[in-house]
Amino acid sequence: MTSNLMRLNIPKDFTTIRTAANFHSVALETFRFQYETVSAYRKFCDLLQVAPDTIQQLEDIPFLPIQFFKSKKIIAQSFESEKLFKSSGTTGVVTSKHHVARLENYRKSFRKGFEFFYGSPSEYTILALLPSYLSQGNSSLVYMVDRLIKDSYSEHSGFYLDNLTELCEKLDLLEAQQQKTILLGVSYALLDLIEKRQFSLKHTLVMETGGMKGRRKELIKPELHEILKQGFGVSKIHSEYGMTELLSQAYSTGNGIYRCPPWMKINTRDTEDALTLITQKTGGINVIDLANTYSCSFIATQDLGKVHPDGSFEVMGRFDNSDIRGCNLMVL
Repeated sequence: MTSNLMRLNIPKDFTTIRTAANFHSVALETFRFQYETVSAYRKFCDLLQVAPDTIQQLEDIPFLPIQFFKSKKIIAQSFESEKLFKSSGTTGVVTSKHHVARLENYRKSFRKGFEFFYGSPSEYTILALLPSYLSQGNSSLVYMVDRLIKDSYSEHSGFYLDNLTELCEKLDLLEAQQQKTILLGVSYALLDLIEKRQFSLKHTLVMETGGMKGRRKELIKPELHEILKQGFGVSKIHSEYGMTELLSQAYSTGNGIYRCPPWMKINTRDTEDALTLITQKTGGINVIDLANTYSCSFIATQDLGKVHPDGSFEVMGRFDNSDIRGCNLMVL
């Protein structure tokens, strides 16, 4: 480590966070570190006339519009990119790029996050139906699921592309063995599967992640989940909320209500004024992801949501327009 790195006040390990006070302390440390080291974020803050000595509360921290990951290299200075993740997108569309300086941060985050909600991956067989993500390459979701599959230590765990007949046979086998199973899939592929075959799953947890990826008409979550519940014969559908630009995931164990691991927090902003936070009504989703130590932990997404008093949240959809409204500082 160079002398410059030695002088940096790198934030505490996010996995040590247990309380709101811990979160607040590490979040402020992270803001100061990223202001000093992430040039695009610092320039954004400077344009807003926000400096570390003006930040006393989480509510004071600016959230970087997620579009910056399409046009800027968001990584702390003096750190090299160990892995580049790219978002999915149709041909000709500029995709987000997440330069990850410490892959170990990502592995710790998704493993501990999964364990926080579901226990050890070794308790499950994990079946992944993620054809669009597999074909794109450089997917953070595929990276995560691949390692969870390895951590399951099950000979039956694995990825499925278009081999739906084989997947049906595998589900039948695991159900007959009463094996705890997680079927994780992108929404359109799960719909393809239940159009091929109806199920009555008793030992399988169905988890959807992502939308239709241009393959089908977009559905609101309650409608999608109702179709999936009927097709798989289950009482609830689980969901994973994550994105290329994050290193952490929130999970819904049913009813479309998501919860975060201790190092992740959601708040919402006014859809007409990106710099104003709102509570208990629909707004733009802002994410604090303290696993994103060497990138940006404070991200304004293009999703719409509602945060409940206990910190859980719902995802209501996305902004109609491609840009986040209310902020004219998008182009640096």
